[in-house]
Amino acid sequence: MHMKSSPWLMVLFVLLACSLPAQAADAPPKVGDRAEDFELATMSGDKVKLTEQLKTGPVVLVVLRGFPGYQCPVCNQQVGQYLGQAEKLKAAGATVLLVYPGPAKNLNQKAEEFIKGKTVPEHFELLVDPDYMFTKAYHLRWDAPMETAYPSTFVIGKDGKITFAKVSMSHGGRTKPDEIFSALQAK
Repeated sequence: MHMKSSPWLMVLFVLLACSLPAQAADAPPKVGDRAEDFELATMSGDKVKLTEQLKTGPVVLVVLRGFPGYQCPVCNQQVGQYLGQAEKLKAAGATVLLVYPGPAKNLNQKAEEFIKGKTVPEHFELLVDPDYMFTKAYHLRWDAPMETAYPSTFVIGKDGKITFAKVSMSHGGRTKPDEIFSALQAK
């Protein structure tokens, strides 16, 4: 028996396919996911690899906006809050990785401008993400004029699993240190 395909059936199929949710692979990491390993450099060129950092304890991963044409005041405020809680983060056994994304040209210089005047403790690292390689891999690229990355914070347990994830789709909505401490204590 041969069935003739109906154009309406094709329209229905296309509508159903378009209404399916996006695949998780196109979304930022979420709680329960295993964090994808990455390696980024500090401004001095030292390589920092996530799996190596996890050997000593949990990692607080903070993705900043980088340099969208100016040094983001909200990023400065957020990093200042984390630096103000550095001893408490150290006591929790956490390493803090700050990711500064942007175009490769002059990225180190812009990152140096960002961190200038701040005292960065040994368990904090400011990492540069030239040409958004990490940002794209984590699906955090905010690809709009004067934008770089969605401001995001993740807590990654020693086992590599994400125990806290917050991605802001605006300049605000940043993770406060108290939210991090709750996530670090929950593990």
